[in-house]
Amino acid sequence: MKKVQTGQVIEFYSNSCLVKTKVGEFSCIAIKNVVVGDYVDVEIIQDSKRPHGKILKINDRVSKISKVINNKEKLFAANVTHVGILVTPSPKTSSEFIDKWIIKSKISKLEPFIINNKIDIDQDSKYIEKLNIYKNLNIKIVNISAKYEENISELLKFLEYKSVLFVGNSGAGKSTLTSKIIKKDLKVSTLSNDQGVHTTSISSLYELDQKIKIIDSPGMRDIQLSNYSKNQITEGFEEIFQAAKDCKFNNCNHIDNDGCNIAKCLLHGEISKSRYNNFIKLIEK
Repeated sequence: MKKVQTGQVIEFYSNSCLVKTKVGEFSCIAIKNVVVGDYVDVEIIQDSKRPHGKILKINDRVSKISKVINNKEKLFAANVTHVGILVTPSPKTSSEFIDKWIIKSKISKLEPFIINNKIDIDQDSKYIEKLNIYKNLNIKIVNISAKYEENISELLKFLEYKSVLFVGNSGAGKSTLTSKIIKKDLKVSTLSNDQGVHTTSISSLYELDQKIKIIDSPGMRDIQLSNYSKNQITEGFEEIFQAAKDCKFNNCNHIDNDGCNIAKCLLHGEISKSRYNNFIKLIEK
């Protein structure tokens, strides 16, 4: 066995992490800025107890995603390709929550898609109309019931060869969905080194046979966008960003300016009212 192996961080705790390599999984002391999903070079150390690892370096990331905590940006996952936004009729998922995660995904160079969960309960016309807004924006929507495992196979087919982070409000079914996919109860997290229950896990990565990677990160609900510029937020609303190019004035505020093409598109139904309202709300913060 080579002394230095390349592996991926699959569990991250407050001061340690678990790295999966071709020759096994090794507990390592976490180094600065390492997060779940990172590919790292690990020196394998043999001692009287059991082999463990020392992280030598973090390899280049394809992508990274962060969140703001106490006004500071904190990285929490790397090498993600897609963000699955769980949307439910009850508890009702707001369009603002959806739009914020679409913006966050695009800024982070990730592909957002929507998981319409709880299709086993009634979905009224307003809810369906909300989903159609995103369908018309060519955002992928997968309809499922995590509780009853309905259409899970369709979701798994879409997830093949992807690394995905699920996000959703409390009660949206994120833990239920992840548990059904990985066939493990996420309410109890056990350490891979047989030390029993560990309650300080920040996030974990699960890999399925179909080359599907699921990152489970507790607390991934609502997010702040205060660390992003108005231009970045505008680019997250792709249809609004494109319409703004035809505004009469470069400094158009898109609210009450003459010659505003966004206002024109809104009037003609080419931009949805909810998307426009969220756009104005977010750029004014």
